[in-house]
Amino acid sequence: MARPRLDPSVFHLPVERMREGYYSDKYFVRAREILLADRHAPRVTMQVFGKAHAFLGGMDEAIAILKLCAIEWDDLVVHALYDGDEIAPWETVMTIEGPYAAFAHLETLYLGVLARRTRVGTNTRLVVEAARPKTVMFFPARHDHWLVQTGDGYAAHIAGAIGVSTDAQASWWGSEGIGTVPHALIAAYGGDTVLATKKFAQYIDPSVQIITLVDYDNDCVATSLAVARALGDRLWGVRIDTSENLVDRSIIPQMGDFKPTGVNPQLVWNVRSALDREGFHNVKIVVSGGFTVEKIRAFERAGVPVDSYGVGSSLFSGRFDFTADIVLVDGVPQSKAGRRYRPNPRLERVV
Repeated sequence: MARPRLDPSVFHLPVERMREGYYSDKYFVRAREILLADRHAPRVTMQVFGKAHAFLGGMDEAIAILKLCAIEWDDLVVHALYDGDEIAPWETVMTIEGPYAAFAHLETLYLGVLARRTRVGTNTRLVVEAARPKTVMFFPARHDHWLVQTGDGYAAHIAGAIGVSTDAQASWWGSEGIGTVPHALIAAYGGDTVLATKKFAQYIDPSVQIITLVDYDNDCVATSLAVARALGDRLWGVRIDTSENLVDRSIIPQMGDFKPTGVNPQLVWNVRSALDREGFHNVKIVVSGGFTVEKIRAFERAGVPVDSYGVGSSLFSGRFDFTADIVLVDGVPQSKAGRRYRPNPRLERVV
C-alpha cells in the first residue's frame, strides 16, 4: 500500500508564476516555447538522481510542482521515492513520463527543492543519529532566508528533529515552534536572568516548557542554580550557549589539560553536578553553539550529561545536487553520453 504524501495545497506555491517560467532557467522556458511553436510533441522519460549518499527530502514538494504547474498533470506518469528514504549515489529517485513540453519549464524548480531539502534532511538525520537517544532541536532559521523555513522545517521533522524554532518550520505538520528564554529578554530586564525567566513564566502559556539560557553572565553554574531555585518545578531545563571565544567562570580553576572555551564537556559536567547537589535532578541540560556531527559524537563518546542538542548553521553544509536527464524518447533509449535509463524497483506510482 502506498504511503501518504503531503497534499499539494500545503506548499502554497505561486502556481501562475511557476507555470510561466518566472523561477526557471531560461533555456528550459525557451525549449518549451520551441516545442510548442513547432508542434513537436515527443513523449519522453525524464530520470532524476543525486550523486551522493543521502536521505531524500523535498519529494512531496517536487511532486506538488508537477501536479499544479505542468501544462496537464493527467498527461504525465510519475514514479517516485518518498521523503526520508535513504538513497545511494546515482540511484533514480523519480521518473517523469509524458510530453516534454508539458513539464520542461519545471526542471529548475523540482531539482532545486530536492537539493535543498535533501541537504537539510540529511544533515539533520546525521546529527539525530549521532545524538541518539538524546534529542535534537532544529535551530538554523537565523542562518538563512526566511522563505526557506517551511520546507526546511519539514525536512528536519522527517529526519527526526524533535523541535523547530519557528511556527513556519512546523506548519506543514500542524505544529508550532519551540524556544528558550533568549538573551535579548534577559538584556531587556537589565541582565537579570532570573527576573527574565520569572516574567516568561508569568506571561507565557503554562503548557510551554521553560528553558532558559544561562550563559549571559558567563557563569553557567551560578545562573543555573539561581534560576532553578527561583522557578522550582516550573523550570524544564537550562541551555548552555557559551561563546566559543570565552571561558566560563566555573572552568577557570580547572584549566590545563582540555580546551576550555565555549560549550565543552567539563562545563556541562559542572552545571549538572551543581544542579544535582541541590536536588534539581529533573532540570534538563540543552547545549548549543557550534555543534556539528563530529562534536556531538565526541560528547556522546565521553558520556557528557547532555539531554538535548540545539543545532544550527551546520545543518546547511555540504552539497546534495540532483540532475535530470531525458533517457527515453517515445520509448527508445535516447540520452547524453554517460547517462542511461536506470530503472529503480523502489519507485512508486504517484497518483
